[in-house]
Amino acid sequence: MSYDNVCKIIAEKYPLDFARWLLPVEPRKIKVLKTELSIEPIRADSVTFLQTENRILHLEFQTSTTSTPSIPFRMLDYSVRLIRTYKVPVTQVVIFLQETSDEVAFIEKYVNETTTHRYRAVRMWEQDSMTFLNNSALLPLAPLTRTTSPQILWEQVRENIAKIPDREIRQNTTTYTDILAGLKFKKDFIRQFLSEDVMQDSVTYQDILQKGEKQGEEKGVQKEALAFCVSLLNERFGEVDSSIMSRVRVLNKEQLEALGRALLKISSIADLTAWLDEN
Repeated sequence: MSYDNVCKIIAEKYPLDFARWLLPVEPRKIKVLKTELSIEPIRADSVTFLQTENRILHLEFQTSTTSTPSIPFRMLDYSVRLIRTYKVPVTQVVIFLQETSDEVAFIEKYVNETTTHRYRAVRMWEQDSMTFLNNSALLPLAPLTRTTSPQILWEQVRENIAKIPDREIRQNTTTYTDILAGLKFKKDFIRQFLSEDVMQDSVTYQDILQKGEKQGEEKGVQKEALAFCVSLLNERFGEVDSSIMSRVRVLNKEQLEALGRALLKISSIADLTAWLDEN
């Protein structure tokens, strides 16, 4: 089950609450921007784009600091393509969900010899819990925030969930909270505060389970397609330059299947590079 995908669900369900949290000025209107941004650098289910009247808020939720391409480079890549497509400023925020000492979680810029690109990194374990306890939309993130007493924090989370008047919203919030809390607490501890039967009755809980299973299947197929293409490349050209292999490894399942078909006709590294440029 994808923790960062749960955050994507919440952000797209409550975009205004996330904008209020992360932008200095509250937008007058906001909508979820459904876009694939062609030539996707990586299959990132955790990416959300929110469009205000004069800005795009790009959110990326991360449970891991490991990424290909690297997180800083992805931020640069997304920013350039968003600005080129929508011609408005872009605010980018990477939200790290699970506590880590990895320096990647503390980096807020991409730098090479000609370019410096800045974005914002939010580390949930450093955030004030009151920001999340006082907002039912952000409440599922509260267990991941800074606290000196997990017991007291959980009592506050439970009390605030109980105050949600709508039964379906209350059930869904319980489900989101339970899943995300698994990044920090053991299930036995969580069960002291959240009722499992309430979550299992939730339509959202079942939907998340199904999506998690589907994503697992898709990743398995993508892995098989990648292995097939690498095998063909090695057989056809021997050892292939690492820069080309890096480009192949970030192709999605459909692109890998297309590459497998194209390799029946590709006869040189130059043709392979041209195909990658085109696709």
